[in-house]
Amino acid sequence: MKTRITELFGIEHPIIQGGMHFVGLAELASAVSNAGGLGIITALTQGTPEKLAKEIARCREMTDKPFGVNVTFLPSLTPPDYPGLFKVIIESGIKAVETAGNNPAEWLPMLKEADIKVIHKCTSVRHALKAERIGCDAVSVDGFECGGHPGEDDVTNFILLPRAAEELEIPFVSSGGMADGRSLVASLAMGAEGMNMGTRFIATEEAPVHANVKQALVNATELDTRLIMRGLRNTERVLTNAGVERLIEKEKALGADLKFEDILPEVAGIYPRVMQEGEVDAGAWSCGMVAGLIHDVPTVKALIDRIMAEADEIITQRLADFQSA
Repeated sequence: MKTRITELFGIEHPIIQGGMHFVGLAELASAVSNAGGLGIITALTQGTPEKLAKEIARCREMTDKPFGVNVTFLPSLTPPDYPGLFKVIIESGIKAVETAGNNPAEWLPMLKEADIKVIHKCTSVRHALKAERIGCDAVSVDGFECGGHPGEDDVTNFILLPRAAEELEIPFVSSGGMADGRSLVASLAMGAEGMNMGTRFIATEEAPVHANVKQALVNATELDTRLIMRGLRNTERVLTNAGVERLIEKEKALGADLKFEDILPEVAGIYPRVMQEGEVDAGAWSCGMVAGLIHDVPTVKALIDRIMAEADEIITQRLADFQSA
């Protein structure tokens, strides 16, 4: 399938694996790229420029296809070495960067000079338009269904994607609720040029996470996510578990007096415990409502091949049958 996204990133299928903390490692990124999509290494999981350079090198040993790096800009008392991370990205010959969080404008000139294509994650049309104005090559439009941080507007993809199509000139992909061929065809119908999948890729054989995490996603339904930190205007969609329910009780009890420090036990240092040790009840970890559409743990190649076959069947048979009827 050829779209502006496949052309932009030099990939076979318009499917991007979004950056995910303690998930976007070389094993998953290379598997997605080898299957024809765009795999993404998560820079902040590596933490330092030196470790990121090693992870990029490790990924290159596993694939000769294009892959990218996610860099998320978060407010922090001790921010990561962003200049060092971008220096490694450029010197390593990476040609695709996914940015998320705060405005990436500061870093775009050096990325443009290195001929790196930048796709920025946005949760609203106004943010997507800003990304277009500052020079991003594409955007990932994240609906309210998405795992992680869906913003504060609560607009789902059935509205957000066609609105983005009305306003944007640069290509965009859908994100949030994406799992299969139906997701891809629906995204294309609403103006996207592909889709970004996060949660769905965690439940694959190559995802370098504990088996308990994958089983938790298979077991979950579309009703099993929770929104936390709304009062802090840092909303996050996570999979419900004992730690999350404790956090929610704190939010209810403290109300407007809630401070981030109050929920530190349920959010700080959780990802290694969950993803590496399998402590799925430890606290808050991002998960989309798409969990309700996850019923198996296939290889990445089997998943992507299945998505593309389903999409082809829907376009050439199901939709064509409606037209000829």
